[in-house]
Amino acid sequence: MTEIAQDDRLAKLAQLRAEGLDPYPPRGVAGTPVEELRAAAGTPDEPGPRVGERVTAAGRLVGLRDFGKLIFAPLQDRTGRIQVGLQKNRLSEWWPRRKHLDGGDLVAVSGELGHTQKGEPTIWADEVQLLSKAVAAPPEKWHGLVDVEQRYRRRYVDLWASEGVREVFQARSRVLSLVRRFLEDQGYLEVETPILHPIVGGAAARPFVTHYNALDADFYLRIAPELYLKRLIVGGLERVFEIARNFRNEGLSRRHNPEFTMLELYEAQADYRRMMEITEQLMEHLALELHGQTTLTWRGEQYDLKAPFARLSYADLLREHAGVDLADEAALRAKARELGLDADMPAGKLAHELFEETVEPHLHGPCFVVDYPVAISPLAKVKPDDPTVAERFEVYLGGMELGNAFTELNDPAEQERRFAEQVASLDPEAPGEVDVDYVQALEYGMPPAGGLGIGIDRLVMVLTGQDSIRDVLLFPALRPQRGDAAAQEAEPAADEA
Repeated sequence: MTEIAQDDRLAKLAQLRAEGLDPYPPRGVAGTPVEELRAAAGTPDEPGPRVGERVTAAGRLVGLRDFGKLIFAPLQDRTGRIQVGLQKNRLSEWWPRRKHLDGGDLVAVSGELGHTQKGEPTIWADEVQLLSKAVAAPPEKWHGLVDVEQRYRRRYVDLWASEGVREVFQARSRVLSLVRRFLEDQGYLEVETPILHPIVGGAAARPFVTHYNALDADFYLRIAPELYLKRLIVGGLERVFEIARNFRNEGLSRRHNPEFTMLELYEAQADYRRMMEITEQLMEHLALELHGQTTLTWRGEQYDLKAPFARLSYADLLREHAGVDLADEAALRAKARELGLDADMPAGKLAHELFEETVEPHLHGPCFVVDYPVAISPLAKVKPDDPTVAERFEVYLGGMELGNAFTELNDPAEQERRFAEQVASLDPEAPGEVDVDYVQALEYGMPPAGGLGIGIDRLVMVLTGQDSIRDVLLFPALRPQRGDAAAQEAEPAADEA
């Protein structure tokens, strides 16, 4: 915003106060939602039931078109926009105050609901009340924030100035409601587990560390709620889920944000095959509820979320796309060197690096990749006929992983051994220790169970057709801005692959 434009708005603010008018009154106005008014207006040929009635609406003025004795201004609330007509002959007492009004101001208007000569539903105002004076000008010509970086930094503007943005977040809210209802209908109980963890556990990731002054101890923002949720399965709750805010102290990209939302659920007497059924049923249900059909378009490609999804073997995919056998460690390392990867990492992790590099881009999906190496699945049961492979799957769409699940390991001695093995493989400076309390919980007996985690942010990306995770997060993580204004405008957003 230019200094001249802001100075003009500040001058209007001062003039309002000089005239004894409060530019920020303490009471709002409960108007009728704009969407209802537009529906109630009908058309000039078929007038709606409220045409000719005096109605009230409250919202933001989206620009002003001044024709001398007539001003048109779209008014926007959370439900949509409707045109307001300000006429001198209807507002003779208020008319001198029109000079105080700017695009972006929040107002309440009352007047007759009708139409313009061109048939546009319009409130012909006979009363205008300023609710909040905007001293910052809206984006140029109301086409929204053009600078992508500023869209994320000023989401409070982006939501009302950029077309379609508000609808994405309304859809996200609906997805969360639908997920809850879907699981509750299947007998799942929603629970809440701690966000501050005394030890790192539940996934392999770098944590955020904080200090608990009262205990004089370091705690960690959770990287996953998994181990607490499985304690509840031990406790007999049998079917639980949590829509959890998780934190991982890692990079930013189109698919990654350090603070993100996961759905995690656990079901007693289930296995990873049951988790596949839940996953495909849930995704099909969400597509139908949001779009009325199972097909959708994401990143220019069409996908069909109708169950069942294809089941593809991890080892077969690695053999097909990387040309190596999962059991052939020498071949895995040779292929890694060929691709410029670190060939000295543990074999299981190396295989997965190759998988991500060579296989993931080909996973159009939706599909389940099944039977992962045990070496990278420390919380999963092994397949009875192959102790090197875990009963685990990940669900993919468009080359992007959306979820992870497995048949839960419930043997306390084996779990303790795997924990110890996992901790030993960590970087010496990385926090990590065996979760003795979780092992003790398993010693009391955990029934056979299946567990599933789905990335809500990524799922919403697919369901709403958004290219970046930042487009489905109201306030995504961004690099700190430098102090000078020019640098702030030029500061790029992190956008790794």
